[in-house]
Amino acid sequence: MKVCFETFGCRLNRAEALDQEAEFAARGWTRTEGHADADLIVVRGCSVTQRAQRDCERLIEHIKRKYPLKRLVVTGCLSDKSRPFTLKPRAEGTPAPIPTRTARAYLKVQDGCSGKCTFCIVPKFRGSPVSVDFGEAIERARRFVDAGYREIVVTGCNLSLYDSGGKRLPDLVAALAEVAPPSEGARTCRVRLGSVEPSPILREVLDVMAERENVCRFLHMPVQSGSNRMLSSMGRPYSAKDVATFVHDARQRVPGIALGCDLMTGFPNESDLDFLATKGLLTRVRFGRVHVFPFSERPGTPAEKLPGAIPGELRRARARELATEADRLRTAAAKEFVGKTVEIIVEDEKSCAGWTSEYFWCSCPHSHAARKSLARVKVRSADGHMLVGELA
Repeated sequence: MKVCFETFGCRLNRAEALDQEAEFAARGWTRTEGHADADLIVVRGCSVTQRAQRDCERLIEHIKRKYPLKRLVVTGCLSDKSRPFTLKPRAEGTPAPIPTRTARAYLKVQDGCSGKCTFCIVPKFRGSPVSVDFGEAIERARRFVDAGYREIVVTGCNLSLYDSGGKRLPDLVAALAEVAPPSEGARTCRVRLGSVEPSPILREVLDVMAERENVCRFLHMPVQSGSNRMLSSMGRPYSAKDVATFVHDARQRVPGIALGCDLMTGFPNESDLDFLATKGLLTRVRFGRVHVFPFSERPGTPAEKLPGAIPGELRRARARELATEADRLRTAAAKEFVGKTVEIIVEDEKSCAGWTSEYFWCSCPHSHAARKSLARVKVRSADGHMLVGELA
């Protein structure tokens, strides 16, 4: 039997898709890239924005029209409860199989969210917060290392809510960093955090990062806006000053840390001053990796019915302006690595390229290192956002 996977959206969706692929493979299924020769097609959808949901729905309709007799399962943040599909359960006590297809391991440790963000539809699909058992998460990380992985990407719907028997996110990160610490040489494995909400728990994560060199020097936060008026209307539990203060403290506590964020434009009633406040925060704190997107009405959310809708073209124009500024800042940040030595996890063997700890793509065109290996690179130049160097 053959199965084809189509995955949209965030790292959490990707982690779940990879785990599901491994489950199918363990039961004798063959993964195929094309729909034509698949017996089962699994679409893991995303509904975080109107565009993301539209892209998913278009693919689903295309599959239904072209292959009306094929089994189609829709899951993720755009699920279809009318077409359930379950694999035969594993034997009791049998651990979940480890995915091996990617260069970096994706470890799902949390799902669901208790946030009340007025624009977000995700809790409708993900439900209330649930955390993976602390011991199970650590054991799975060990199995990832034994399978040859040298970076573990920690994923969740809202990582700041991780709590397993009193063990919170800082405890988990510290324990994961000890699965294969730098002192063990070839068994060294980096730990990378997915997106984490700006919250008090993040300050404790900084402490762990400062103490353990194999925790990647990168944090991504869904900031959304630099306007306190907009943050309040969005239902976000922090102020722009809180974000700026945290960024300052992070750079003091962990020198060289790189920071990323999500920013939204065109939320209802966003004035020119609100937008300029967001652009000012971006420029002032110098986020190095930014995902900018225009506000998208999600049916069933409070924001859908808020007055003061911003015209679509203005939303997009503001997003383009922020993206241009973000591109300038990332290009400038990349240049700061010239002459320095960085570490990458090799994903592309042909160009000996991969992501640095700070989340910059770095290539060594005339070098070779095995895929999944951790390599040290002397950076010789920066080409836009990309670093270029040679093995150190």
